[in-house]
Amino acid sequence: MSAALVLSGVAKAFGSKRVLDGVNLEVARGESLVIIGGSGTGKSVLLKCILGLIRADAGSIRLDGQELVGLSGRALDEARSHFGMLFQGGALFDSLPVWRNVTFALTSGKAVRGRELRDLAIATLARVGLPADVADLRPSELSGGMQKRVALARAIAAEPDIIFFDEPTTGLDPIMADVINDLIRAQVKAMGATAVTITHDMASARKIADRVAMLHGGNIVWQGPVSALDASGNAYVDQFVHGRAEGPIQMVVRN
Repeated sequence: MSAALVLSGVAKAFGSKRVLDGVNLEVARGESLVIIGGSGTGKSVLLKCILGLIRADAGSIRLDGQELVGLSGRALDEARSHFGMLFQGGALFDSLPVWRNVTFALTSGKAVRGRELRDLAIATLARVGLPADVADLRPSELSGGMQKRVALARAIAAEPDIIFFDEPTTGLDPIMADVINDLIRAQVKAMGATAVTITHDMASARKIADRVAMLHGGNIVWQGPVSALDASGNAYVDQFVHGRAEGPIQMVVRN
């Protein structure tokens, strides 16, 4: 299976703090990769580097062979047109009705009027289990779980080649989190899309992932199939997966 996304030697520092220290990672086309790691380990920074929201200091990020590092303007916009994104917290626009949120990427935010777009939004909402009458509501009128479904609908509306999920179950109760995990898994597989998820939620990782990679100390310290998580043979993975206070990952606790 060919690689959709290839990261080689990706590094990023903020002042004297080196967050990414030469990350090497490949994501196969059609694969669902989950990147795990504790808070502050650089998961979000890595995702932002891939998306071009911040520029890597060194290294290469290639999408289907195209170099993304250094792109700007129309070239960056064209690369991003292949992406879908579910942001942490949803990041919906409260000033827009749900259907315009869902079709936002298709209109570049312009106030385009058209029954076809609204119909597309309703059809996409149905794919994530939401009824048509939700389309004309504002996001603030929806529960947290419904907002997350709308955010997922927006991420898949343009049928992107690769979808990024940033902590997709944050703020949800365990049952709703499992519903969202099931929806993500089902939609990614139905589309044949490549998926990259960052999370510290192990229940989510186990449900969504084909393969898992752990980021720690600015590097990928382990990667393997999700079935190997509990027998990784890696002390960092073992501590993180089982939520143990004792181990090589040391948390700074201030009184």
